[in-house]
Amino acid sequence: MILVWKLLRQHISIPQFAGFFFANIFGMLIVLLGYQFYNDVVPVFTAEDSFMKSDFLIVNKKIGTASTISGRSNTFTDEEIDDLSQQPFVSSVGKFTGTAYKVDANMSVNGTSVLNNGEISFESIPNAFVDTKLSNWQYSPGDRTVPIILPRIYLTMYNFGFAQSHSLPKISEGLVGMIDFRIFIHGHNKEGQFKGKVIGFSNRLSSILVPQAFMDWSNEVYAPGDVHAPTRLIIDMSNPGDRQFMKYLDRKGYEIENDKLNTEKTTYFLRMMVTMVMIVGLIISVLSFYILMLSIYLLVQKNSSKLENLLLIGYKPTQVARPYQLLTISLNFAVLLIALLVLFFVRNYYMDIIETLFPDIEDGSMLPALTLGVALLVLVSLCNLVVIRNKIVKIWKRKE
Repeated sequence: MILVWKLLRQHISIPQFAGFFFANIFGMLIVLLGYQFYNDVVPVFTAEDSFMKSDFLIVNKKIGTASTISGRSNTFTDEEIDDLSQQPFVSSVGKFTGTAYKVDANMSVNGTSVLNNGEISFESIPNAFVDTKLSNWQYSPGDRTVPIILPRIYLTMYNFGFAQSHSLPKISEGLVGMIDFRIFIHGHNKEGQFKGKVIGFSNRLSSILVPQAFMDWSNEVYAPGDVHAPTRLIIDMSNPGDRQFMKYLDRKGYEIENDKLNTEKTTYFLRMMVTMVMIVGLIISVLSFYILMLSIYLLVQKNSSKLENLLLIGYKPTQVARPYQLLTISLNFAVLLIALLVLFFVRNYYMDIIETLFPDIEDGSMLPALTLGVALLVLVSLCNLVVIRNKIVKIWKRKE
């Protein structure tokens, strides 16, 4: 075996093996990065909302040029709500109730003002459609503390923008107690000041959600007699897959708020882009594998006469092939280690950004990339072993 190693060193082409090594690192890194990134990011789009079940759909009327000319309102009448609730694919219907008064708010974190006298909007839905403990979602008329659920965009804007620029701590749902939320209500020559108790964040809300009891009481006190028909409805589907549901929406000119649809589209395009990137990486890896095999073939060809002599004096084909096989396995193993090391630093960089935008996302691990990398290492190494051994066996049989 020592003789074979000496023959091997005489004809090694450093540029050829360097070309294989760096090309394979590049290809392997693309494949592992694409797969790891997909596994890290997809929970952002597929995570269920903490306060609104996925079977709940939000419905509003389509408002376009034609409906505007015809004077069609975007509010729902009682007859339309009753008609929707009587459909066989609907279990229950709830109304979004808005404020009939003006609301200003101050929000601060650790004593630093984040929102100063900004005008906001409140909405409420029946308690049955809020997926949280009722003990956290109670309000009694006259209380000065109001439970609220904030749109998640508030959290994203704070963590990614304000917190970084002002050296403030990032907030997750487990740290909502850090938020000091002050509410100021004005209406019908009356004013009221309340403290908002943030109990969490929701992906599916565009306004701040308050308990129905607070909405009913505050509208009666600060806007008596001002009644606004709902512009949005929330429905609990008894059969989400019923085709008649979509036909009913088209016939009535209704539409579903497409947050869920957008999530599915985003996940699909993310999967498609990652697949394309991984295919490019695999093509680069295959080409580098070809470069390696070509280099090994050239080495064997240059040493063919000497290898024949070794076989004639009693060396077995496996003994002659082993140095070439060990060389390729060592190169493949080094490629995987370096690719994983680079991936570690790249992943730390993008996970810092993702965790800033979505503090509640699980940190995960590099296990998906490690598993895929080991699988590719085993597959490529087995191919190398078989091809090299077959080449040596051909030389051996030629001399029999």
